[in-house]
Amino acid sequence: MPQAAKKKSAKRRHKIKDLVVYPSHGVGKIIGIEKQEIGGSNLELYVVSFEKERMLLRVPLDKADGAGMRGLNTKDEMGSVVTTLKGRAKIKRTMWSRRAQDYQEKLNSGNPVRVAEVLRDLHRAADQPEQSYSERQLYEAALDRLAREFAAVEKIDQDTAEGRIENFLTRTA
Repeated sequence: MPQAAKKKSAKRRHKIKDLVVYPSHGVGKIIGIEKQEIGGSNLELYVVSFEKERMLLRVPLDKADGAGMRGLNTKDEMGSVVTTLKGRAKIKRTMWSRRAQDYQEKLNSGNPVRVAEVLRDLHRAADQPEQSYSERQLYEAALDRLAREFAAVEKIDQDTAEGRIENFLTRTA
């Protein structure tokens, strides 16, 4: 019986048309909840659309939390992201491959503060040396992910959100 109660609370948590964040893909919109038989068991699935990637993702209702799917942050919660962006870069003196792995983990965590840490640490001011290709790729992915959530929370377009984020970063550089 407790498992049935768990499923009901998961159903109520996200509704059709809600914007959600899926850790490895960023912001998507729930466009439906459907039932499918998979491996002999009936599952209820969120159908999440990621418009920019033209991708649909189906996430079982009872596995959504475990997969890290969450609702958007509030404006107040995004304040800690801005504080992180304005902070000093913390670059570890380890091999690039290890740092890149850490950055990728932070990026896929779905936590906007951790994504902001990646941006802050990889940001280069005009007077600093160029980024390597892999640094630039990670930076662009983090900027895209954070800007989409920032844009959804602030109800602005993604380009404006990216501009604001870059502004926070350049003020500290």
